[in-house]
Amino acid sequence: MSDVVLYDYWRSSASYRVRIALNLAGIAYRAQTVDLVKGEQTAPAHLARNPQGFVPVLEIDGVQLTQSLAILDYLDRTRGLNLLPDEPVARARAQALAHAIAVDLHPVCNLKVARHATQLSGRRGDMPGDWMRHFIRPGLLAFEAMLEGFEQAPYCTGSTPGLADLCLIPQMYNARRWQVDLSDIPRILAVEAACADHPAFAAAHQDAHAPG
Repeated sequence: MSDVVLYDYWRSSASYRVRIALNLAGIAYRAQTVDLVKGEQTAPAHLARNPQGFVPVLEIDGVQLTQSLAILDYLDRTRGLNLLPDEPVARARAQALAHAIAVDLHPVCNLKVARHATQLSGRRGDMPGDWMRHFIRPGLLAFEAMLEGFEQAPYCTGSTPGLADLCLIPQMYNARRWQVDLSDIPRILAVEAACADHPAFAAAHQDAHAPG
């Protein structure tokens, strides 16, 4: 049994990013589910791992790490994944792509946020879906425009998967889940298709980790 443990939830976008990176690094790990629907993230045992009550948490190399972008940076630096270019300008531009998804779009499209907005508004029905579509589509359109500055060959920033791909693909799962119009983002769709053919992405996909 692997001594690397990933505390995650199958539908967590942040966990999905880390699963991809672990697969890219060829790191065998044991997945420990923290069921967000059942509220297990607020249990004392999980809060002891991460006081924020978030997933993922990664136990590796004798340490316990939280925050997906920090975990990805650690794996990149210790396993040589080359998720970002070394040249400072290229590195900053590639990081901006990744952060457009992970820092700006993902947090506001967290289901907990959407449900809270639903409660505050007093609305019923498809309010979470309306909320998600309201933010996800403009976010992806902006990402599509940002991709014009890169050659998709075939990934966001080049010939090997990078940080932007690891952030984009989980968000695309959410976009399809919430029936976002994807008809006019050809660069993103081409990247998505390339990633779907990559074993590290396929093995990390939400559907491969769904319960039952």
